[in-house]
Amino acid sequence: MNTPRLKKFDARERESSACSETKSSSSSPARHRLGAAAVTEARIPTGGSYRFLNPHFLPQHLQPNRPIQRKITTRFSPPPRSLPQPPPSRSTSGMDKDGDSSDTALHKQEWARTQDVLRSRLVLQDDFEWSLPSTSSDSDKSDAASGELKYIGGVDISFLKEDPSTACASVVVLDAQTLEIVHEESDIVRMQVPYIPGFLAFREAPILLGLLEKMKTNAQHFYPQLLMVDGNGLLHPRGFGLACHLGVLADLPTIGVGKNLHHVDGLNQSEVRRQLEAKENCNKEYISLTGQSGTTWGAAMRSCPGSSKPIYISVGHRISLDSAIGVVKYCCKYRVPEPTRQADIRSKVYLQQHQILQQ
Repeated sequence: MNTPRLKKFDARERESSACSETKSSSSSPARHRLGAAAVTEARIPTGGSYRFLNPHFLPQHLQPNRPIQRKITTRFSPPPRSLPQPPPSRSTSGMDKDGDSSDTALHKQEWARTQDVLRSRLVLQDDFEWSLPSTSSDSDKSDAASGELKYIGGVDISFLKEDPSTACASVVVLDAQTLEIVHEESDIVRMQVPYIPGFLAFREAPILLGLLEKMKTNAQHFYPQLLMVDGNGLLHPRGFGLACHLGVLADLPTIGVGKNLHHVDGLNQSEVRRQLEAKENCNKEYISLTGQSGTTWGAAMRSCPGSSKPIYISVGHRISLDSAIGVVKYCCKYRVPEPTRQADIRSKVYLQQHQILQQ
């Protein structure tokens, strides 16, 4: 055991210490040893470091001239759980096999169980009574079915570059006939949950659900019948992305539209693009995304002519893949469908305005 370095005392402290040790030595060797132990072992925290004490500054019951037959050591109890803890060490002793800290690993286990419970409520077929509006120019407006889709919602969250924990969440509602915005809700939020791959919904879904609940109070008339999410549904490493999570909890038909492809069941972005550009597929608007297991996870769609970058469509909740593809195709003026494109634009504008007001 290494002897700890003692703090230097001034001349008067050394003289007092020497006198005390002389008196202790003359009375009892045991008391002398206790005095020496008190100097080297008694310590208190001062700003994260330790200061070693002169015997004369010890409490009365630890003074060298008091006969105590046991060795004195000082132990410090850990802080209560309610106090903020320091960040975990980067040493491998606190990591699991995936390199996650113990706290992160516990969160992932708990979230995985929650996903499994919500997945049991997932509906992968059409579960709605509306139909897409007719696009024929000669259709009689008066004959339009009352069951036509009226309002399509789009959601997105934008983040401040200077401070990624500050974000703006937006919900926009479009008239399904004209694809014009009829209502929007935005809110500046402070992100409390860290991003963990595979569990994005636990970071973003509560915020988006809050905006939808706000709409029920402030604009019930414009509440969407269908929700389009800037993210994935079934096309997800755990088969339950943000679109599924949000759709189940909001109980809305939901479509996931991603701009990038997750590595799922052997699928990868470069191979999908190669297939979409292959000669036999060059005239197709979309191709199915079927993994090595034979499962169809979604579709890669060339949403506008000449686009080299497809979008990736997947079922969220209460809609089939064929219907999801039809709705996305109907909503595309550019590469990204209007509901999520407008939600992205509005969230960024709102965030910029907020930043200007804070300056």
